[in-house]
Amino acid sequence: MAGKRGAVLRSTLDVFFTAFRNRPLGLVQLAWLAFNGAEWGIWLTLTVWAYTNGGPGAVSLIILVQLVPSIIFAPYVGAIVDRVRAGRVLFVGLLLMGVLMAGLAVAMFLGAPRAVIYALAPVMNVSLSIPRPAQAALLPGVVRTPVELTAANVVSSWVESASVLVAPAVTGILLGLRGTALAAGVLAGITLLGAVAVAGIPGPRPVAQREERVSLTAEVRESVAAVWSVPTARMLVGVLGSQYILVGALDVLYVVLAVTTLGIGESGAGYLNSAFGLGGLVGAAVTVTLVARRRLAPALVGGILTAAAALCLLGMFPTVVTALVLIGVIGVSRTVFDVTGRILLQRVAPPHVLGQVFALLEALMCAGLAISAVFVPALVGLSGARAALLGTAVVLVVLIALSWRRLRIVDRSADVPQVQIRLLRSMNIFSHLPVPALEGVARAFEPAAVPAGTTLIREGDVGDRFYAIADGEFEVTKAGTRVAVLRHSDCFGEIALIEDVSRTATVTALTDAQVYSLEKEPFILALTGHAPTLTAAGELVARRLEELDAL
Repeated sequence: MAGKRGAVLRSTLDVFFTAFRNRPLGLVQLAWLAFNGAEWGIWLTLTVWAYTNGGPGAVSLIILVQLVPSIIFAPYVGAIVDRVRAGRVLFVGLLLMGVLMAGLAVAMFLGAPRAVIYALAPVMNVSLSIPRPAQAALLPGVVRTPVELTAANVVSSWVESASVLVAPAVTGILLGLRGTALAAGVLAGITLLGAVAVAGIPGPRPVAQREERVSLTAEVRESVAAVWSVPTARMLVGVLGSQYILVGALDVLYVVLAVTTLGIGESGAGYLNSAFGLGGLVGAAVTVTLVARRRLAPALVGGILTAAAALCLLGMFPTVVTALVLIGVIGVSRTVFDVTGRILLQRVAPPHVLGQVFALLEALMCAGLAISAVFVPALVGLSGARAALLGTAVVLVVLIALSWRRLRIVDRSADVPQVQIRLLRSMNIFSHLPVPALEGVARAFEPAAVPAGTTLIREGDVGDRFYAIADGEFEVTKAGTRVAVLRHSDCFGEIALIEDVSRTATVTALTDAQVYSLEKEPFILALTGHAPTLTAAGELVARRLEELDAL
């Protein structure tokens, strides 16, 4: 047992050690780090370049020429990943990104005609849509155990969260040192190093055979039709998609505020962007208060109205301090809006279309960014940054006002698994799980009545489920010897799933009982991406293995 116990993830260091001791997995994580940093940095770099070489109109143009091809191409990327080795797709995506960023850096350094930048930028932005689905598909193919997969996803999530805060700040420093050419060149180098890291990791062969597949266009049409057939899901996807108008407006306003209004130079745009990222991290903590709340529409509306109010205040009092604080508030508000909207989607969308719902939401991101790229620079050109801030606030308020009645109807009719959520919150292993994930687990729970004397788990069997006790008592035995008695809010079955071993003990009902069970895949996914939950699970497994070893 001692060797098995060593595989349990007990701390942050354990997570990193597990994710990087598998060499291919560690290289994929390094490539993921390179991608996330470059993705955030290059968007900011191009926005700054456009503003300094043509003002608000040029910003609008550079954003539009990047987004329009991505709107068309992005829905096909997932289908392409299903047909080609994911590692090859990831390598090609990073290589294209790096080469095109290097081309942008050279063009900026040499002062090439603007048309060169406008030609390279959209191709580069299309390449940005490739690595994300490719990395997600590649991870399961390079891990050796469920523990490694969990650790890998946790590290990936940490990288994404850190990039929101760190990458814009670092890019701001580079912009302040030598301008956009240096920033683009450094980002190109980082991305190419990521491509080199995964060059020798092709990944597993695609499972589906070519003759079994439908066309890419047919797959995309089926996904859109599945969502469109559910009116409540369709409405919520549209409401949630509106948040990207806010995000796109800020992408433009970071530069305008920093260079023109606040006078803190090009690097200041990076610092304002980082303030938004920091606010988003704070907002993620705030959403814990939404656990099991039956009515979410007020929180959703409150989030977007708070963001609108912050935009108005910034327009009236534009100083460096107020800009950093209020943009941070907008980051908090936008996260609350996003999380509450996603929870509502999980509540009302039928399970068979949930995947397509969130895929369509991602596609709407580009559309929202494109809309803001048109009207925000126009407002800046007409009346300055203040008008753009106030105009964006008005657009957000109008969109929510138009949706409020339907949102209330959806909110009142949504089913909330209150009993399952309360049970999960009473268990240490899940008590700190993020709100959308917590509701997702609660919905995946399958209830079962267990008569006294029933054996749910038998020592030596293959583990396929996790169990949570809602009522009754269970006896845990190993080789016929009692190890423990479990009651309400206790759980069992986690060792075999986390450690990828056979059942280590037998669990039998001492009384008539009620349990909720969870299949292996959603249980492992629940641990993924959230370090406190993973740590709590590791501590539970370690403690129980020690109890078994003590026999």
